Amino acid sequence: MKPFSFVHVADLHLGYEQYNLAVRREDFNRAFQEVVEKTVELKPDFMIVAGDLFHHARPSNATLENAVKGFARLKKAGIHVLAVDGSHDAAPNVITGTILSPLDSAGLIYYLPRRHEACWESENCYVYGIPNFRTRHRTEAQLPYFYESRKPKPRPDRFNIFVFHMALDIPEIMKGHPAEIAEASPDYIPAGFDYYAGGHLHTPWQFPFKKALLVYSGSTETVSSEDAKVEKGFYYVQVQGKGEIEIQRVRLETPRRFKILEKNYTGERPQKITEMAAEMVRAADEPGVVIVPVLKGTLPPESTRREIDLAKIRDAAEKALIVRPLVLMKEKGIPEETIRSIFEGEMRDLKAKSFEYFREYFAQRYGDKAAEKSAHLAVELIRLLAKGDEERARSLLQEAFNED
Repeated sequence: MKPFSFVHVADLHLGYEQYNLAVRREDFNRAFQEVVEKTVELKPDFMIVAGDLFHHARPSNATLENAVKGFARLKKAGIHVLAVDGSHDAAPNVITGTILSPLDSAGLIYYLPRRHEACWESENCYVYGIPNFRTRHRTEAQLPYFYESRKPKPRPDRFNIFVFHMALDIPEIMKGHPAEIAEASPDYIPAGFDYYAGGHLHTPWQFPFKKALLVYSGSTETVSSEDAKVEKGFYYVQVQGKGEIEIQRVRLETPRRFKILEKNYTGERPQKITEMAAEMVRAADEPGVVIVPVLKGTLPPESTRREIDLAKIRDAAEKALIVRPLVLMKEKGIPEETIRSIFEGEMRDLKAKSFEYFREYFAQRYGDKAAEKSAHLAVELIRLLAKGDEERARSLLQEAFNED
């Protein structure tokens, strides 16, 4: 086996008009163009795109044109592009298919799941890729059938790469993430490969896996405030003749700067929170940045999140591209002992217990009469939705809004 190299990138999210701003769509395209530029400079044998090339399964013509230009340049440089679909650009249904298929037909990319035996081979390398099934239930129901029709066959005399787009249920990786985002057990990924090229997690990861290496390349632009602090880039992987690998992180320079301003405001009144957050935004104001004030903590009794003046916080910056407050403040809940007094003891009718709970909840925000009325409405809505009577539930809500 001769030495070779490849680029591993994922989660480009081309076409994402974040915050409904056209300039953010341009930011994602600019990051892609930088990926292309740096890849041409590195001169790898091929590029792997581990899903979420696009943010939408049906990208705009402008977004598609930018992608075509980038892939055409890679093709001209003799760099193959091997791709799988992600949760965003996965096929919405079997009739229309994914946008990656026409790009494959045009010879611009090699869409692995569509190909015979879902693989690409060279004299040095075997690359196998699976589609994204969007949910854990679908993955665990459909992936075994995919393996039956296109059986993975890692070659003992070559370097073997497995390409996928999903979060694997591995405790070390999933720590800090909601459990529901895990799309499959690692048992659904076959052994026998040397490099597992993952997408979907926007934080870069390298992790020992099945006597090989599991790698998530991370995103190329900021998709949410959760990944704003993560350095954006991709991996350049060099494979030596004996299968030894050297991984280099390639940092991108073009992604837009985000400023995440986290502060705990427990006990502060909404007016004070507004003033403090606005002052923090003013101090962080810079040309072109995205400022995200993250308001944490618990509000005092009888205060609500609605009383925080988000417009005033947003208007505190003059030079930033945008200010996007993220309100994670908790409203003062019903004391635990009160909840226990309602639901513990002799078991009574659940409807009556639910009414007591909701009345106690609304009483902290409204008068007794309004709290009782709201509690009746809440219980009735639950009853209707449990029966599947969504039409009557909507009608009931509309009537309540009209009365207000």
